[in-house]
Amino acid sequence: MNKCALSVVVPCFNEEAVLEEFSGRMARACAAVTSDYEIIVVDDGSSDSTWSIIEKLTDGDPRFVGVRLFRNHGHQLAVTAGLSMTRGERVLLIDADLQDPPELLPAMVNVLDQGHDVVYGKRIARMGETPFKRFTASSFYRLLNRLSSVPIPEDTGDFRLMTRQVVDILNSMPERHRFIRGMVSWIGGRQVAFPYARDARYAGTTKYPLRKMVALALDAVTSFSTKPLRAAVWLGLLSSMFAFSILLYAIVQWAAGNVVPGWASSVATISFFSGTQLFVMGVFGEYLGRVVQEIKGRPLFTIGEIRQQQAAAGRIDDVHGLQASLEKRHRPEKSASAP
Repeated sequence: MNKCALSVVVPCFNEEAVLEEFSGRMARACAAVTSDYEIIVVDDGSSDSTWSIIEKLTDGDPRFVGVRLFRNHGHQLAVTAGLSMTRGERVLLIDADLQDPPELLPAMVNVLDQGHDVVYGKRIARMGETPFKRFTASSFYRLLNRLSSVPIPEDTGDFRLMTRQVVDILNSMPERHRFIRGMVSWIGGRQVAFPYARDARYAGTTKYPLRKMVALALDAVTSFSTKPLRAAVWLGLLSSMFAFSILLYAIVQWAAGNVVPGWASSVATISFFSGTQLFVMGVFGEYLGRVVQEIKGRPLFTIGEIRQQQAAAGRIDDVHGLQASLEKRHRPEKSASAP
C-alpha cells in the first residue's frame, strides 16, 4: 500500500444532517497541512442516507474513501476498521458531529512534529452538554484512573493525532471489547494534551446515550483493571466473617438458653448473603463473558463495501490480511501431540 502524509478516520452512524458540512471543513483543514492526504469515512451500519452522501464524496474527490460495514458494530470497532485502512504517516481520529473542530488539525500537527507520538484533545469546556453529562463524564474518568493500572488522561475522547508507529501497534492489539483512548495510553510513548473548547453538536442527536456510555465505561473498567475482582474477593471475605460472627452469637445464645429472635434476623441475614453472592458472581461472570468472546476469535468487524476512485482492491486485500492476522492471534495453537 502506498503511503501518504496524513490520514483522517471518521466513524459515522446516522450523520446525514452533518456529514456534508463536516467533509468540507475537514478537507480544508487537511489542505492547510498537506496536499497528500486521505479522509476515510466509515459508515457503521447507518439507517439514513449517510452512505449515499459518502458515495457522492468519494465520486467527487479521490482523497475520500468510503467504508461501509455490514452492520452496526459500535463506535470503537468502526474506528478500528478505519484505522486498519490508513496509509498516513500521521493519523487523526475525529467524529463527524463537529463537536471537535477540524480546524485544530494544523496546530495539532505542529505539536506532533515537536517530537511527540500522540497529541490528544483535552476538553477544557463542553458546549451544549447537560450538567448531568458533564458530571458523569468527569466522575467516570476519575474513577477509571483510580481503578486502572495505566494512567488514562481525564476529560479526553478519541479525538487525537498519532504517528504511524502508534497506529501500527494499535492495529496489532486484538482485543474485542475495545476502549481506544485507554489502549493508546497503554502503548505509551511521548503523549501530550492539546487543550480545546468542545463545540456543541452541529446537527442531529448524540450517538452515545446513557446506555452506550455505561457499556463503554464497563468495557473500559474490565479492560484496564482487575480491581473489581479483588473487590469481589474482599467483599466475599467480609461477608464470611460477618456470617461467622452471627454463627458464634447464635451458639452462645443457644448455650445460655436464650431465645434468638428468628424471623426478622433470618430474613435480613439471608437477604444480605444472597445479595453479596449474586454481586460477586456477577463480577466474575462479566470477566468470564469477555474471556469467552475473546476465545471465539471472530473478526472484529465485517466490511461490506469499500468505495474509492482508485486502488480499492488493494485496500480490501490489506483489510482482509489484518482480519486474518487478528483471527490467528485469537486462535489457540494446537500441541504437537494432538491427534
